[in-house]
Amino acid sequence: MIELKHLQKKYENTVPLKDVNTVIRDGDVISVIGPSGTGKSTLLRCINMLERPTGGQILLDGVDITDPKYDVTLARRKMGMVFQSFNLFGHLTVIENLMLAPMDILKKSREEAYETGIALLKRVGLADRERQYPDMLSGGQKQRVAIARTLAMDPDVILLDEPTSALDPTMVAEVQAVIRDMAGMGKTMMIVTHEMNFARAICNRVFYLDQGGICEEGTPEQIFDHPQKDLTRRFIQRLKVMELLIDSPDYDFIGAGGDIDGYCLRNDIPPRVKYRIRLTFEELTQQMLFPVLARTPIRVTVEYSEVEEQAVVTAEYGGERFDPAEGENSISYKVLKGSVEELSYAYHEDAELPNAVRVVMKEKRG
Repeated sequence: MIELKHLQKKYENTVPLKDVNTVIRDGDVISVIGPSGTGKSTLLRCINMLERPTGGQILLDGVDITDPKYDVTLARRKMGMVFQSFNLFGHLTVIENLMLAPMDILKKSREEAYETGIALLKRVGLADRERQYPDMLSGGQKQRVAIARTLAMDPDVILLDEPTSALDPTMVAEVQAVIRDMAGMGKTMMIVTHEMNFARAICNRVFYLDQGGICEEGTPEQIFDHPQKDLTRRFIQRLKVMELLIDSPDYDFIGAGGDIDGYCLRNDIPPRVKYRIRLTFEELTQQMLFPVLARTPIRVTVEYSEVEEQAVVTAEYGGERFDPAEGENSISYKVLKGSVEELSYAYHEDAELPNAVRVVMKEKRG
């Protein structure tokens, strides 16, 4: 079991890990996901003590491996690491790459290390490559050798840092198949990956990293189908988000329209969806809400999902309960309702801006 307590890692100009707390149980297969630059690789390197944490503790089977007096080689015998860039020794053959660490660190005989290496090469489908050198292999084959080399040390924990990110797309499947096989071995695994479907299929837990820590964790179903945090939801659905705040009687609606056009252009939003986002903003805010709500700000959020090819515009505002469907501008309401898939209103009494109108629009095909 691995327990992380207030784990922190600082660099001179950035703090990728501010406060990470979790328990990794024996046999867990955990996918670590999140935006680039949020400390996913740093987390794995800290757990393996390739990067020494700035603060906090890492307990491996109850022993604090961040203690300066602890011999980190003991932890590394229990943990194997698979890197993005394979890290094979180019001057050694494939089988020699697999034999080196078991002989040097585990003190296995040459014969035993060779037999284990051949068995592992068979497991990853490369038994016929034992005498070749790494530069004679494809990227996918190199990564399979790197995985076999990690398994040769028989670690309790295997850490994989984006194992398919450096591969040609045609080679990704062969490496993923080997990792799926590994997941059935009962070993504890943590996999940093951007392949969401792969993460969902292989793991029993998912960590979503953001803002210096584990923003949300749960089962694949919880994280991918029912995320609780907005940051998680926006990442999973690949949402592109824009916010506008109408907070003055002299608000520049023309400028806001230009901002919406720029947002749609940057995020490659289809023209027909862009048109309906503009229409929603103009009819909802200028025609239905702004004339009535002179004393409260109106916060408009636009979210576009690449996955669902769907845009959602939400307008939140204060004051007494006010549903635009019951307002005086029935023409604008009918125009808007007739051009979108969903138009709904809700009132949340305890919210800062309790009134909320939600508008959903999808790209229409054909």
